[in-house]
Amino acid sequence: MATTTKKDLIERVAQDTELPRSDVRRAVQSFLDHVIDELARGNRLEFRDFGVFEIRERAGRVAQNPKTLERVAVPPRKSVRFKVGRLMQQSLEGENGAEFEVVRTASAAHDDADE
Repeated sequence: MATTTKKDLIERVAQDTELPRSDVRRAVQSFLDHVIDELARGNRLEFRDFGVFEIRERAGRVAQNPKTLERVAVPPRKSVRFKVGRLMQQSLEGENGAEFEVVRTASAAHDDADE
């Protein structure tokens, strides 16, 4: 499995949109900063057809160090859960699962018109 970095993504978006890389970099970083801020506030983020990010509380528990077999108390903590949206799920279940095409649906065009 190959790894795509933020830099790779910025390069692709810059090529697709023919926007300067610096503008795309600023927009992507701003988007990511806002996602982090909203999750830190405890808000749920829903990107229709893409997926949903939400915070989950994980209960405290007692774990065991596999090396020493010592019992260790693990405090409660928050974690981020991502639930896959419809279009992403469909693309992952495609024929080969490796490549997919993002399809702009009529509902997506309608959602954009509302904004």
